[in-house]
Amino acid sequence: MSLAPFVHLRVRSAFSLLQGSIRHADLVEACRRQRMPAVAVTDDTNLFGVMPFCATAARAGIQPIVGALVPLDTGEANGRRNGRRTTEEHLLLLVQNEAGYRNLCRLLSDAYLGTDEAARPRLSVDALLAASEGLLLLTGGAFGPLGGLLRRREKDAAHELLRRLQEGFPGRLYIELQRHGLEEEEATEETFLEWAYAFDLPIVATNDVHFLDEGMYEAQQALLCIGAGTTLDDPERPRLTPEHRFKTAEEMARLFEDLPEAVANSLVIARRCAYAAPTRPPILPHFPTGEGRDEAEELRIRARQGLERRLEAHVFAPDAGEEERERAAAPYRERLEYELDVIVQMKFPGYFLIVADFIQWAKDQGIPVGPGRGSGAGSVVAWSLRITDLDPLRFGLLFERFLNPERVSMPDFDIDFCQDRRDEVIRYVQRKYGADRVAHIITFGKLQARAVLRDVGRVLGLPFGLVDRICKLV
Repeated sequence: MSLAPFVHLRVRSAFSLLQGSIRHADLVEACRRQRMPAVAVTDDTNLFGVMPFCATAARAGIQPIVGALVPLDTGEANGRRNGRRTTEEHLLLLVQNEAGYRNLCRLLSDAYLGTDEAARPRLSVDALLAASEGLLLLTGGAFGPLGGLLRRREKDAAHELLRRLQEGFPGRLYIELQRHGLEEEEATEETFLEWAYAFDLPIVATNDVHFLDEGMYEAQQALLCIGAGTTLDDPERPRLTPEHRFKTAEEMARLFEDLPEAVANSLVIARRCAYAAPTRPPILPHFPTGEGRDEAEELRIRARQGLERRLEAHVFAPDAGEEERERAAAPYRERLEYELDVIVQMKFPGYFLIVADFIQWAKDQGIPVGPGRGSGAGSVVAWSLRITDLDPLRFGLLFERFLNPERVSMPDFDIDFCQDRRDEVIRYVQRKYGADRVAHIITFGKLQARAVLRDVGRVLGLPFGLVDRICKLV
């Protein structure tokens, strides 16, 4: 059986938070059933799911296409604002190679860091054009920047924006066409086709996929309302149509039977995007040791000195003789040397030094720091460096639960700082290593049973008492 003649290039997964509802495994399985050789996940202004998506697709023999929907500030389409209110619309960027992946990461970071926290992230045209290498650009359809300008009757500005995009993405720009049965699409398609021929640009058909099949349509509408904080009976709520599903290649071919090249170009684009996000080992910043020592030697010196201070303060009896002190110290010193050998072997001395440094700084500033939680409390090295304040041998805690040479993974200290002053610690780390080298780790929450029942009850406008009784049954 031959492969499908179309692949989806615009799919919002569940990582388009409260917008898409498609899980990677379900998406890949749908591609496999429909014999689509490739698929793109293009979440809204993020690459949160790129690593699991690429891994899931590769395991199933489906080519992953990395991309994202990137918001463009069309108020700068002509290079100046002219006092107009700017409007956010999305372009579609797809990664061709390593340079493109790096540029897409840079553009998304710029969209967040260059925008006021109270506003939605967006990019200027100049920023987009400055980082175009290795990227294919699809114009976004009726609800992209060009379509938005046309709908606001700013045809000259749209024409100029298209000219600039063609200059910035030579041979890598596609006019994107969508047919969800919306009047905005009908109103702009003729102009898009005229410009495709006038600018000698290829066209490509996409479907703005938010959910897998029609059976998910009503649930998808509720999800959008949860995200927008509104209800289903609100006339201003965000809306989709049943057409925003994962259509088959045959459906797309029928939909664009008058423009078969638009369907065929989806495969052309897939062949041009042979790149999957690579897995890389963590890259830790170098810890400044001074005196010409490397990190391993520095860690050994600090840990041994710290252990002696801990023994004096917490282990040795005040009236203990030398022999008794040696007997008491022996298991600690033996355990310390064993842990140091493992840490050095696994190349984590810098990690321990970095963590010990900012914890010590916090304590010196009078910032309350917790005694240590989780498996990290089983490390004598951590206790010696004052990362933790629990004696592992006294409480029978195992180092191997924290760091095991037979199961290589990054160590992870659970550290509690005073919530009122934790920002001071973050700023210290940013000053020491550079703000562009310090990041927060994200945690993705899920809509769990009781919480989602309450959200859906609110979206449906059900009485609180009824929803509460239902939730108590879970």
